[in-house]
Amino acid sequence: MSDNSAKKKPSGLGRGLNALITGSYDRKPETVSPTPTLTAVNTIADISLTQIETNPFQPRTHFDQVALEELAESIRIQGIIQPITVRQLSADAYQLISGERRYQAAKLAGLDTIPAYIRKANDQQMLEMALIENIQRENLNAIEIALSYQRLLSECDLKQEELGERVGKKRTTVTNYLRLLKLPPDIQIGIRDNLISMGHARAIINIDDVEKQLEVYRKIVNEELSVRKVEELVRNINLQNKKPDPQTKLDLHPLENEVKRVESRLSSYFGTRIHVKASPEGKGEIKIPFVSVDELNRILEILNYA
Repeated sequence: MSDNSAKKKPSGLGRGLNALITGSYDRKPETVSPTPTLTAVNTIADISLTQIETNPFQPRTHFDQVALEELAESIRIQGIIQPITVRQLSADAYQLISGERRYQAAKLAGLDTIPAYIRKANDQQMLEMALIENIQRENLNAIEIALSYQRLLSECDLKQEELGERVGKKRTTVTNYLRLLKLPPDIQIGIRDNLISMGHARAIINIDDVEKQLEVYRKIVNEELSVRKVEELVRNINLQNKKPDPQTKLDLHPLENEVKRVESRLSSYFGTRIHVKASPEGKGEIKIPFVSVDELNRILEILNYA
């Protein structure tokens, strides 16, 4: 066989359709990028940190930088132990539901991706989950918890009983936290900054006069009073402020302490200052004040009236 026949190229038909298209025979096939797809919900996946946006409903706006650096160092050594939780906004965009400290620390640690649990949630569910996760943190102060409870009631349209079920607390516990928000701002700041405890605050709130409340607060801070000492101080203040009724100027001392105990228990239960009057004959009255229709509805709800 001649050299010419050996070098003969295959016919156009044998070369297929590429031979009919000028220059296409030697062209390399183009690489087509796959179209991004939605990740299945209720799954855990490694997600790029650049694809995750923070939660606009996050109730905490300040994160301790030193603690973040310590967490970042732990992540560099051990990685992410507990996945964050996100919702998927589009094929390549996610929004943080919970775990912002881990997310921020992962960025500090130089990670490119982070394990995340993907779930479905609307805006209200986002707020509710962020607040509840926030409440369950051990290092929250009483005012942060109270504000989170208040937001759950007002923004998530929950009743106190429903709220208690969501956070695993009794309704009276929720009420006690909410009562703290009725205290003057200076005292709320003192609670937030751990200058006084919630026990101190619960005693102070039983004083009607704001100036007296502030006076007792300053005394606690300056003299480092115990909760028991403050409770005794508050009882004495309330006894001094109680004016005797001239028409029934009888010896009420046998009932005085019991009435005070009843007032204190009712005030804690209803989340407002309750007034109890009683005579030696066993007659009297209970007054439950309210300052708005919303507060009246809240009291009626506690009474199972609404």
